[in-house]
Amino acid sequence: MTARILVVDDEPDLEALIQQKFRHQIRDGSVSFLFAGDGVDALAVLKANRDVDMVVTDINMPRMDGLLLLQKLQENEEKLSTIIVSAYGDMANIRTAMNRGAFDFLTKPIDFLDLEKTIAKTIRHVEVLREARRRQAEAERAHASLSRYFSPNLAERLASDVDAIALCGQRREIATLFTDIASFTALVETLEPDVLGPLLNDYLTGMTDIVFVHDGTVAKIVGDALHVLFGAPGEQPDHAARAVNCALAMDEYAQSFRESRRKKGIALGVTRIGVHAGPAIVGNFGGGRFFDYTAYGDTVNIAVRLEAANKQLGTRICVSATLAARVEDFRGRSIGDLILRGRTEALRAFEPLRREQYENPTTKSYLEAFAKLEAGDPAAMAGFAAHVGKHADDQLASFHLKRLLNGATGTRMVMD
Repeated sequence: MTARILVVDDEPDLEALIQQKFRHQIRDGSVSFLFAGDGVDALAVLKANRDVDMVVTDINMPRMDGLLLLQKLQENEEKLSTIIVSAYGDMANIRTAMNRGAFDFLTKPIDFLDLEKTIAKTIRHVEVLREARRRQAEAERAHASLSRYFSPNLAERLASDVDAIALCGQRREIATLFTDIASFTALVETLEPDVLGPLLNDYLTGMTDIVFVHDGTVAKIVGDALHVLFGAPGEQPDHAARAVNCALAMDEYAQSFRESRRKKGIALGVTRIGVHAGPAIVGNFGGGRFFDYTAYGDTVNIAVRLEAANKQLGTRICVSATLAARVEDFRGRSIGDLILRGRTEALRAFEPLRREQYENPTTKSYLEAFAKLEAGDPAAMAGFAAHVGKHADDQLASFHLKRLLNGATGTRMVMD
């Protein structure tokens, strides 16, 4: 790479001397020189040549001296590295120049060997600055891209470590969460674009903001559905707890959002959420052209099935026992042992609750009825009937009561 150097001096013979002294470097392309007679000419040259790497300038010149030129150079965003040249007896001005940001100085008469060494040192300095700027620009681009998927603090951390999102996979323990709005596709067919656009954008903005508050990663948004990861790409020992808390916050927001749109005449369906934890392969799998940080494995598939199971169960959030076991002081209602679509082994599932919900007498009534169901006690039917009689809006209890009325027993259930 050729270093472009602007020499600013009103001595007429200096240009020829420099061209002669640096002829070998000029010939091999390591340096090239531009010349100006004073600060005014220098600014014009710099305006026409944006690729100048450094400036070597005398102090005492007509129209605009080197000190004023240095000041103007330091006001620019680039802040070109500048070498100040002046008489040895002019140390006061040289000191002023150094205080104003000059990189180095030389005294007159110029020692060309010293000039060569100083230029070489300045070139190395310029290269370090250029590399730092390149890294900063790369980090800013990465941060801008990552901010669409990750919480701000995680995006900032990843932007400084581009290897963390390299095109490779890692097997690690994660929690994964899926959301979906019931009957959204059918609703879309009835809405005008100017209604659908703001509706979906406002919903997704609110949901992703909640994900970022809990330091989650938005792996995918497909229509109204979100796929969220915890524990990837950064380690999060409490990834399961984050996922549960995020699910509860998303449910609260989605319910509020749904009610606000209902008042505007838009019948938005409930948001269903499925959460599971376990091993998965995570990484950037978008090929060389696209960024697609996502996760693969049975853990992800189970979370999808749990989200779908909400429709049959009447719940809005369904989490696995595997996830619940990793959350300290987990609070929730046992749903039962689900045989999810495509699987043969049953998986215990829970409906997570906030502390105030869990401590409500309604929850105690449900748990008492479920305990009888789990124990094979015939009184389970009466327990659920009494509960539903008092709490007709409890769809999960109604689901169990219907099962029992249709002759089912126990907690094992096949999800269609």
